Amino acid sequence: QVQLVESGGGLVQPGGSLRLSCAASGSIFSLNTMGWYRQAPGKERELVAQILRDGITNSADSVKGRFTISRDNAKNTVYLQMNSLKPEDTAVYYCKAYVINRQYYGINYWGKGTLVTVSS
Repeated sequence: QVQLVESGGGLVQPGGSLRLSCAASGSIFSLNTMGWYRQAPGKERELVAQILRDGITNSADSVKGRFTISRDNAKNTVYLQMNSLKPEDTAVYYCKAYVINRQYYGINYWGKGTLVTVSS
């Protein structure tokens, strides 16, 4: 019914940059809060950053000053620009969106994740 598809993950060297994208499609009336989460091996899934529909953002202390979340409402897409990447940023990154579908029912949806590996 609704799909979130992440893209942009891959291998990058420490200090490098990467941009993740997440596009929502399907039976969508509107997208509200969208966010990025990550989960490293042996660790809990954690919030990286989120953005409200009006553009207000917040992010985890560990990524402040390095990562920037943004969205394009016309494209139903959220982005995560990651700069100054560190090995500890290595994780599977998941997109999350609160979707109001065309039946006017609100549901949190998750993408399947995209792997980001930071290594020299």
